[in-house]
Amino acid sequence: MKLTDCHNIDDFRKLAKRRLPWPVFDYIDGAADDEITKARNTSAFDEVDLVPDVLAGVAEIDTSRTIMGRESTLPLILSPTALQRAFHRDGERAVAKAAEKFGVWFGISSLATHSIEEIAALTGGPKLFQLYVHKDAGLNTSMIERCQAAKFDALALTVDTIVSGKRERCLRSGFTTPPRFSASALWSYATRPRWTLDYVFGPKFRLPNLDEHVQEGTGKAVSIQDYFNTMLDTNMDWDTAARIRQDWGGTFALKGVMSAADARRAVEIGADAIWISNHGGRQLDGSRAPFDQLREIVDAVGGEIEIILDGGVRRGTHVLKGLAAGATAASGGRLYLYALAAAGQPGVERALTILKEEIERAMRLMGVTSVDQLNADLLRYRQG
Repeated sequence: MKLTDCHNIDDFRKLAKRRLPWPVFDYIDGAADDEITKARNTSAFDEVDLVPDVLAGVAEIDTSRTIMGRESTLPLILSPTALQRAFHRDGERAVAKAAEKFGVWFGISSLATHSIEEIAALTGGPKLFQLYVHKDAGLNTSMIERCQAAKFDALALTVDTIVSGKRERCLRSGFTTPPRFSASALWSYATRPRWTLDYVFGPKFRLPNLDEHVQEGTGKAVSIQDYFNTMLDTNMDWDTAARIRQDWGGTFALKGVMSAADARRAVEIGADAIWISNHGGRQLDGSRAPFDQLREIVDAVGGEIEIILDGGVRRGTHVLKGLAAGATAASGGRLYLYALAAAGQPGVERALTILKEEIERAMRLMGVTSVDQLNADLLRYRQG
């Protein structure tokens, strides 16, 4: 299987599975507990049908949208995700370059494997930083100040990860950051020589946004579950979020909002955007899909705050269903991580090409010439 054999996001998943050692692949692919919510995130889109208009004159279409103050060529954000150099030697650098080439937003995590400063110097495209609130207040302040100095366009505070979900695939594989060669997975590493050689002989695996403050950023092996459970601040509350918004002073989003009441609180503290997200099903298994919560949240705060639909997006039609239901844009992590793992920057670019073509094709078939025309009249919700 080659990159040219990938024609949808699931194809990239299959290629990534062939190229990654199984503990690394399962870290990307896995979710919490029985992984019910992860599956529900995508299947939720199946419960809504598109009803196209015809004879609409769609020779020229406009897929662009202003998101958090920056123009984006697509109503799509590449969500911030951790540990990207574990998936491909170029990590966040590859994603940043692909995002800039396509003119779309992307984000880096507090647990990124390239520094805030390196990514800022690499791209002038719209970029955000995803902040985990640590117990170490100095670390939180450092990351915010570094993002300010590097002129990041937005800061997204993740609010659904004060403790880790039970990620059973990682418990079985023993996956850590940095990855270590466990006895049970040794054959898998040995039979993926390209990945293994890149990892062994490439630059030292680091978490450079953390390593001046905690030893877990310097190469000490730790599971993500243990990291979240020991390093993150379980006392984080709405006052914390309001204080971080004030300290940051720029465009500010809350990532992980799932209820209309919390969306209303986000408006009240002055947030510019909310991400309806359950962390890709990696935290609370059994929670609702973001798409299933979208209408309720739009009814509560639509027009007062930007709403990013995050989770389960695998098709251009998923993006358009989200916009028609009231979202400002859609976002996702696995939709580009599989491609990154499969082929680095060329993989991410091919994934974006496919999604762009799907969005454009679906808009023409739906009879809309701009994303602003997408509305609930184009949707029919199935009655269960």
